[in-house]
Amino acid sequence: MNMNAEKPRRRWWRIPVLVVSLLAVGAVAGWAVTAVFAPPRDVLSETPYTYVELVDGEVGSSMQLNTVAEWQPALAATNQASGTVTSVTVAPGDEVRAGSVLYSVNLRPVVVAAGATPVFRPLSREAKGSDVQQLQQLLTELGFYSGAVDGEFGSRTEAAVKDWQDSLGIGDDGVVQPGDVVFVPTLPTRVTLDPEIVFRGASLSGGEAAVSALSAEPVFTIPVTVSQAGSMPVGTAVEVQAPDGTVWAAEVASQKPSEESGDQVDVVLQGVGGATICGAGCGTLPAEGSSRLLSKIVTQPTVTGVVAPSAALLSATDGTISVVDDEGERHEVAVVAAAKGMSVIDGAPAGMRVRVPASGEEAAGGKS
Repeated sequence: MNMNAEKPRRRWWRIPVLVVSLLAVGAVAGWAVTAVFAPPRDVLSETPYTYVELVDGEVGSSMQLNTVAEWQPALAATNQASGTVTSVTVAPGDEVRAGSVLYSVNLRPVVVAAGATPVFRPLSREAKGSDVQQLQQLLTELGFYSGAVDGEFGSRTEAAVKDWQDSLGIGDDGVVQPGDVVFVPTLPTRVTLDPEIVFRGASLSGGEAAVSALSAEPVFTIPVTVSQAGSMPVGTAVEVQAPDGTVWAAEVASQKPSEESGDQVDVVLQGVGGATICGAGCGTLPAEGSSRLLSKIVTQPTVTGVVAPSAALLSATDGTISVVDDEGERHEVAVVAAAKGMSVIDGAPAGMRVRVPASGEEAAGGKS
């Protein structure tokens, strides 16, 4: 074996290549780490505003709450009949007119009539007074009397009373007993009888506060929070849904603190233009208890026109309002209505592209 044979040369050139490769891999890894963990670009800071096109549309706002409707009864007459209630003719809330039978005591009808003077005595020949005049008016309206309504119980009045008694199926003696009639302030009216006093089989002795008249219409209120009340000033339109599905027009009349809770407000409603809220439909509401009716409170009436985002409106120190178009020019406008971040404006046409938000960096130096 030749001991002098040439030994293989070491390939030192591979070392630099390896170093370069490692550096390249490190660079790629570093870029990847930077790309993954670097914070995202702040797009908003790079784009301080955008543009939107003005369009024709409408703006409005409303909320739905429950309206509470409740009749307010007031004492109208006392019972003067004595005996046992043998029948009850009217139901709570029924409308009655002159001559309507309310109930019967010992099979003798108790009739309602209009008048300010309550019954306090039997009425017969030679009686005089305002109570006689009220009786004569009743007999006139029922068609039994055609004489003078002068408050004097004469022969013609007596004859009319007998005819009336015949029509009721009772003895025609010509004498009106105190328990035969109850006088109420006005007729026609809606009445309710106290169910704890007047019921079939009840014993009456006279003097009971038995007959109440209901108000011309129920009281309509909306219980709301203090913050909700702030968006319902006097005059706010309210659409009340009736039990049969029809809509009753109303408006806010006043506000008062709730008697039930210190942090609530009762918003009181009234009819529009002096009309009643429920009109001919009031009879659909029960006379006893309260009714809850779904209602729409129109906090901003619907207005049509050119619609812009409210953020596109630029307010100046002098109180003027403008929009900035895509060329940086300002156009003074007037706000007609605003709700839910949108505004109907005058002074800029539909189709114009405007800056949003209007206070973008270039807006302050835009053309005017």
